[in-house]
Amino acid sequence: MSLNALCAALAAAPELPLTVIWPDGEPIEAHFHVTEVGRVQKDFVDCGGTVRRVVSCLLQTWVGDDTDHRITGGKLLKAITAAAPILRDEDLPVELEYEACNVVQLRVVAVERGAGGLSVKLGKKHTDCLAKELCVPSAATAAGACKPGSGCC
Repeated sequence: MSLNALCAALAAAPELPLTVIWPDGEPIEAHFHVTEVGRVQKDFVDCGGTVRRVVSCLLQTWVGDDTDHRITGGKLLKAITAAAPILRDEDLPVELEYEACNVVQLRVVAVERGAGGLSVKLGKKHTDCLAKELCVPSAATAAGACKPGSGCC
């Protein structure tokens, strides 16, 4: 989900509480906080030697001991608006960071309005080879397998 789409969904229901939903359909704790809104830029070289850049808006969450705490669409929108100078008016993809047994980052894929408020739906992130045309042997090559110096990963 893009940052502009998220902001539009939050602005349409600023008074409603937010629930964050894992990819398996289960909610995270209702008393979560959004502790950071940031612009994250990752510059890297893929296994084929291409320089790449990925930029996203990251919402860091934290679950405190204040079990009565709830965040509304308006409160999250206010935090995002405060971060506007660093978000640079870019319509970035939005990700959410959550600490379970490990710190995980998940994609925000949708916001749905329901009877109980706004549900922020999360989707999994996946790794992938970005240079398959250079590194992954075709079916014809696979029979002979990769040889040293052939350019395969």
